[in-house]
Amino acid sequence: MAEETIIGYCVKCKEKREMKDVKHVEIKPGRPAAKGICTVCGTGMYKILPSAKKAA
Repeated sequence: MAEETIIGYCVKCKEKREMKDVKHVEIKPGRPAAKGICTVCGTGMYKILPSAKKAA
């Protein structure tokens, strides 16, 4: 399984960086998000992803 590349904003580096060890999680109101680690400084990062449209 190929690991997908997700770019998020690192608040420590103050730049957009690639995340490593990405895990897909769900934040409180049911929104999908990606949780990972900054490849430069090792700080934890989150990126809120677009919600999947549900078929009616």
